[in-house]
Amino acid sequence: MPDSGTTLLWQVIRQDDNGNHYRVGRYATRDEAQKVVDSLDSRGRQRLYWVERIGEPAH
Repeated sequence: MPDSGTTLLWQVIRQDDNGNHYRVGRYATRDEAQKVVDSLDSRGRQRLYWVERIGEPAH
């Protein structure tokens, strides 16, 4: 868990079957966020996950 001084600049987004987007979590590094996406993708569910830098236009 990040300390209170850590800036969380990366987020994992999930898109459901209806095209709705949900934030799964926020992370300090892109690598950390990508590991979460990889873990979620490996579960075999039919959902789309990706990493975005906070403040960038939506995917």
